[in-house]
Amino acid sequence: MDPYWEDADSGIALYLGDMREVLPALDLQADLIVADPPYAETSLAWDRWPDGWPTLAASVASSMWCFGSMRMFLQQRDEFADWKLSQDIVWEKHNGSGFAADRFKRVHEAATHWYRGDWRDIHHDVPRERGNPTKRTGVAIRATTPHTGDIAPNQYVDDGTRLLRSVQRVRSMHSRSLHPTEKPLGILSPLITYACPEGGLVLDPFAGSGSTLDAARQAGRRAVGIEAHEPYIEAAAKRLSNLVLGVA
Repeated sequence: MDPYWEDADSGIALYLGDMREVLPALDLQADLIVADPPYAETSLAWDRWPDGWPTLAASVASSMWCFGSMRMFLQQRDEFADWKLSQDIVWEKHNGSGFAADRFKRVHEAATHWYRGDWRDIHHDVPRERGNPTKRTGVAIRATTPHTGDIAPNQYVDDGTRLLRSVQRVRSMHSRSLHPTEKPLGILSPLITYACPEGGLVLDPFAGSGSTLDAARQAGRRAVGIEAHEPYIEAAAKRLSNLVLGVA
């Protein structure tokens, strides 16, 4: 199958069509899937869950981040039978959308990390950020919180950084978006650097306007995107064609 758009130098390619038809034809193996499927929570024509996509995704990768709401994951839980859940993070937006006046205003989305096989074989490298230095440097620290159990001591040296937190506050796109559910690079980049090795291949089966491919390229990863709607894949191709990489 020929790509809709391709940049062979950076290993980025876009394919037009339903991922359930396109993916089997590509015959590829990815290091990581980053998926933002329709949540099927509205009456909008495009907001329809693509039945069977998580099973198909499991045939081409062993690691996957999937965006969604708690309602979505509960309703579609049987679709993830081929995967094991490792963790979830919360994307806290600076503002959100409220569809009902009788509920809390929703200003977040979840991203869950799924894997197959043995955890030790799954690439995971948590990004770090600058943090407040602690007074405990070069000493063994034993977890004492009762619900964590007896965890073996770990030698810890404070290098002035800390693990990224599981709640990430990143401004949503709003008026800057090319797609109604577009994710900002600030939430995509740490997911990619966590779960995909440098030079590895990221697959986005619902590519939208190409945000995942943009983030992957800027992080030094290759990427393949599949998008079913031509106006969005056209916008993604234009976006990626104009992308200028920063100088390291």
